[in-house]
Amino acid sequence: MHEYLTIFLITALTGVGGLALGGGFAAAIHSPSERSVSLLLRFTAGVMISVVCFDLIADATEDSSILPVVVWILVGYFFTYLLNCWIDKQAHHSHSHGGHDDHHDHHDHHDHHEEHEAHADPRQEMCACGHHTLHTAGLVLAAAVALHNMPVGMAIGATFAGASQAASGGGILAALIIGLHNLPEGMSIAAPLLSSGSRPAAAIGVAAVSGIPTILGAMLGYSLGTMNPTLLCVSLSFAAGAMLYVIFGELLPESEHLWQSKLSGLATMLGLLLGLVLIFSHHH
Repeated sequence: MHEYLTIFLITALTGVGGLALGGGFAAAIHSPSERSVSLLLRFTAGVMISVVCFDLIADATEDSSILPVVVWILVGYFFTYLLNCWIDKQAHHSHSHGGHDDHHDHHDHHDHHEEHEAHADPRQEMCACGHHTLHTAGLVLAAAVALHNMPVGMAIGATFAGASQAASGGGILAALIIGLHNLPEGMSIAAPLLSSGSRPAAAIGVAAVSGIPTILGAMLGYSLGTMNPTLLCVSLSFAAGAMLYVIFGELLPESEHLWQSKLSGLATMLGLLLGLVLIFSHHH
């Protein structure tokens, strides 16, 4: 029971708190530079790659052969991919049937909000059809983040399960990295809400609520991982696949869209090296 309370508190702090903090940053600076957000995404992706390769997969292969690990990594990756495809489809459906009443009002303030809307979330380009308000876009993105935080939370829980058996202490590290990953997501949720006239407290609250599934996913991942070595392998491998999709399907493409520079690669490498150092320190 003590372990569940620990996981609850840590994931609440890094999952819910990380998104809320990102929303707070958006409220404070209102228009963060695309370069700074891109570098943060790249750096976070590098740290997450370290966690996947040197912690999750390393723990998964301790009591299992490589084949089932590879299979469940693919399952986790494509599950998260299909989930995000479904989210994009639902978002497109929502946009195409809503927001007509506010469409002209949005254009009246286009010049004032153009920069915030363009920066708020690059992924809108994949699903927006021009018939939505910034407020609707922010809420749809919050729902998308909430859904994809479930498998991300499982990664944290599975890492805690692996840490309890291998004494690696990697669970807290994984949670902190997810918290870092949540900062730009919280900013991307709050930015369109703030631009549409929402109060800062309301925008930050929406961002925070979208992190609740992280807690539920962490509990599920830990429960499965502590049942037996086979389920631990499945849980760790599935979580690794989910995180790989977040890295290569979301963070890196978004960072490339925001800002293209050779410094981006340096940020990824520095993140990877930091993750390696932190994981090595936990193991020793």
